[in-house]
Amino acid sequence: MTNAPNPSTNILNDITAYLLHRPLVDTLVKYDSPAARQEYTQRVLQRLQLDVSLCSVFNIHQIGIQAPVRHVFDEIMKWDGDSTCWPNHIAEVQRQRGDIDHMSIFLFGQRQYPFGRKHRFLGLRYIPLFNLTVIRVQQQADTTEADNARYVLFRTTGGYPIGHFCMFARSPIAALGETEMTQVFMMVGFNFYGRKSTWVSRRVSKVWEVVHNRVSANILNRFRHLCERRFNRLEEGP
Repeated sequence: MTNAPNPSTNILNDITAYLLHRPLVDTLVKYDSPAARQEYTQRVLQRLQLDVSLCSVFNIHQIGIQAPVRHVFDEIMKWDGDSTCWPNHIAEVQRQRGDIDHMSIFLFGQRQYPFGRKHRFLGLRYIPLFNLTVIRVQQQADTTEADNARYVLFRTTGGYPIGHFCMFARSPIAALGETEMTQVFMMVGFNFYGRKSTWVSRRVSKVWEVVHNRVSANILNRFRHLCERRFNRLEEGP
């Protein structure tokens, strides 16, 4: 990808770019054992003061970006419906108050249930697909931490996922083999419809995770390209 990522144009374009396209970098953090998942659970609790131990879905994606943490986090905070790194026709983003603090995601941009129904269709609630409300933003690095970390943490409500979503950026840790200037993590932890074990969660979660992981990997790959391209243009000057 030599040019800046193209914005979403239609649903078919989103399917091709985010579902069918194989991302250059595999971003999914894989848990080789229950102990490995527990380790990441403890890291999240330590850094975000968030307990995800009871989440049936707990996914983390990571990618390295060759741009400063401050620059990358500024790009994260620009997320809206015009983003070139988000499938806006499959999952349309709407800022409710003009900022990132309150956003809603609508499946295929649909804001009304079919056949004039006002609430659920076939027993499912999907309008909005979910709401995002900022719980906490750390825009400046904590002086007690050495990795220059910044993050935005959301609570998700409204549709099927009842849980949390986080975008986290920090400096590399050499001991982990990280080399790029910034490491970005996308974390989601929730239970379908707010319940850890239901018919939906048992039968749908695996399929959902396959789709979610492909989309997330493409989002982060496009985001990396966008950040690096914009930072290089700043470095080159007018």
